[in-house]
Amino acid sequence: MDVMGDKATLLETGRFVQPADREDPGAAAEELRHRLAAEAGDVDAMSVLGSLLLRRGDLDGAESMLRAATAEGDRAAANNLGVLLHQRGYADEAAGWWRVAAVAGSAAAAHALGRHHRERGDEPAAEYWLRQSAEQGHALGAYALADLLEHRGDAGAERWMRASAERGHREAAYRIARALDRRSAAERAEPAESAESAQDEGVRSAAAEAEQWYRQAAARGHRRAALHLGAILEQRGELKEAGRWYLNSAKDGEARAACALGFLLRDAGDTESAAVWWLKAAQDGDGNAANALGALHAERGETQTAERWYRAAMDAGDVNGAYNLGLLCAEQGRTAQADQWYRRAAYAGHREAANALAVLLLQGGDAAGAEPWFSKAAEAGSVDAAFNLGILYASRDDEGAALPWYERAAAAGHTEAALQVGTARLREGDEQDAERHLRCAAGGGSAEAAYRLGTVLDARRPPAGPPALGEPAAEKTECEEWYERAAEQGHRRAQVRVGMLAAGRGDVVEAARWYRLAAEAGSRNGAFNLGLLLAREGSEPEAALWWTRAADAGHGRAALRLALLYARRGQLVEGQRWASRAVDLGPAEVSERAARLREALQQELTA
Repeated sequence: MDVMGDKATLLETGRFVQPADREDPGAAAEELRHRLAAEAGDVDAMSVLGSLLLRRGDLDGAESMLRAATAEGDRAAANNLGVLLHQRGYADEAAGWWRVAAVAGSAAAAHALGRHHRERGDEPAAEYWLRQSAEQGHALGAYALADLLEHRGDAGAERWMRASAERGHREAAYRIARALDRRSAAERAEPAESAESAQDEGVRSAAAEAEQWYRQAAARGHRRAALHLGAILEQRGELKEAGRWYLNSAKDGEARAACALGFLLRDAGDTESAAVWWLKAAQDGDGNAANALGALHAERGETQTAERWYRAAMDAGDVNGAYNLGLLCAEQGRTAQADQWYRRAAYAGHREAANALAVLLLQGGDAAGAEPWFSKAAEAGSVDAAFNLGILYASRDDEGAALPWYERAAAAGHTEAALQVGTARLREGDEQDAERHLRCAAGGGSAEAAYRLGTVLDARRPPAGPPALGEPAAEKTECEEWYERAAEQGHRRAQVRVGMLAAGRGDVVEAARWYRLAAEAGSRNGAFNLGLLLAREGSEPEAALWWTRAADAGHGRAALRLALLYARRGQLVEGQRWASRAVDLGPAEVSERAARLREALQQELTA
């Protein structure tokens, strides 16, 4: 009989079994039954009783039973005697009994003997016995053999790792999942040699298999597998199940899972529960959780507590702690301290800290000192730093040096950088590339890009004639849609342009609305056009008010309109004053007309 020896040994569990606080009556009765049978000379009973006593921690009582059963040739007893002697520190004698049991066919003893030889550096012997164990279907033997072969770089390691995982070994399942993850990541990073769809299918297949192994390991209580499974599910949007696996992992002591669970709860609006898990993770040394706690307290205005947690993050080796301390000091106006923390994070390779340090130096007037930090951050991949470097070069009128950095930031999705590249392409006459960049910037929310894109598209439109009587109004063109998007964001020139297009369609109400919005925001063209619209509708007094606002802002045509208006009313002096103002404001055509009007009014006044 080898049940107790082959299927349940202390060596396999990796821990000593402590005596129970309360004795199970059923177990006590079973032990008594085996004891009576052992005393009557039953070898199987001796073996089983010895195993029970060993599991309970009664090594003296177990040893006598196991030696007696071993003397009668019981291989399970020989295996468990080896376990007992190993616990007592007699490793060589334990190996001798494991050899006896392994030769007799005990897979558990072969596994134990293989591990014994590996600990002593005898890899050939270790491989021999571990292979004997693995080939008999022993999960731990297969795992130990796979670990040995993997250490040597042997391709056969995967086969045995899978065999172990398929027999329920959770660490083997986790390691297979990690290997598949690394493989799929490498395939994503490498350029496809075959069809792209085939490569994508391979990546998806590896990812799906990895998830299955993570799930198997996590279901058996592997806390890191539960963490990775939670991350996969969270990325896929299955937040409820992700939270369940994070919770399982966090309860088992995985600090990263506790931190991830905190972020999940925060995103769900439960900040208090999030703080509880972040605290647990931070106390276990997770720097990311400490940073999250710092940010939470900073949002509440508890700056001293925030600073304490940022320092804790830094002490845990998380460079973000120093960066966040820099941000906190900068917000408080403690520039010298901010400089200190930014530098500490930047020297550690934190690219956003390098960018923040450069901004701080630039704000202090040290453009020469800022430039190398912008360069360092941009070269490390900071999109904001690349854009800021472009701005720095542009401020020196070095557009040639600025443009490549704008292009780099634009390629990474930076809205304002895309606008700058689009504008540069328009100046160069490359309308097609300009349109592409302006679309990116406009799609990212830039009102100026939406307006400029509208002008590009507008210039391509054939001139529209007046609508025929009874003909329905034409639908809005794409350029008008972009103008409207910019106008809705408060872009004054776009508002004027939308008003003009609406007026061209005969929609006076819509045109007046946009002109008024632009005028009230300070657009002199909006005020002038609103005045024209009101004058045509017979509201000259109100039109004069908007023309006055436009003329005061430097609009020559508005001043000329006022001069004409006052001349018609017979207010010659006022008309002459506005005519002189129009002459000064221009443009040339307006100045000429205004000069003639001024002379005519002067003649009238002196007649």
